[in-house]
Amino acid sequence: MINRWRNLSGTTRTAVGAVAVVLFMAGMGWAAVPLYDLFCRVTGYGGTTQTAGAGSEEILEQTVRVRFDASIERGFAWEFKPVERTMELRIGETGIAFYEAYNPTDEVIAGTASYNVAPYSAGSYFIKIDCFCFTYQVLQPGERVLMPVTFYVDPEVVDDVEAASMHTITLSYTFHPTDLPEQQAAMVETN
Repeated sequence: MINRWRNLSGTTRTAVGAVAVVLFMAGMGWAAVPLYDLFCRVTGYGGTTQTAGAGSEEILEQTVRVRFDASIERGFAWEFKPVERTMELRIGETGIAFYEAYNPTDEVIAGTASYNVAPYSAGSYFIKIDCFCFTYQVLQPGERVLMPVTFYVDPEVVDDVEAASMHTITLSYTFHPTDLPEQQAAMVETN
């Protein structure tokens, strides 16, 4: 194999090398988004929150204020806001907050929520147990719904030098339009 490589002309070797580089870069470009998403979920980088199946077993006396923020993508027809703007919780205590969404149009509209927390160092310690953001939401014309998020702040936050001194965490959601699920889209078309 090495002898065959040596016997190729310089132009052929350059072309083969260039194709290999292009294929490698295309592969890295394809893998970049899922790898970055995995990195953010594992480390909490960029305010990416964590998930758990149940609340914390440890509840500390130290408290943290959680602020709730809501926005929608430009041009998205929904109204979206937190029901409560702030909440004070003991670290490790399970909290539940509600967001309200309203579809003022005469059309069925689906949306998905992206989210993060600030400061970014809180991402590794902000744990969601259940959230409306885990699935898409579909609102009928004129429908108004309350959407819950159940969460806690991991007690390990007090051992992190960077995060231990934070007193306020902001949980932000942005709703984006999405295609209606096939079943509902078919029902809308037949009506």
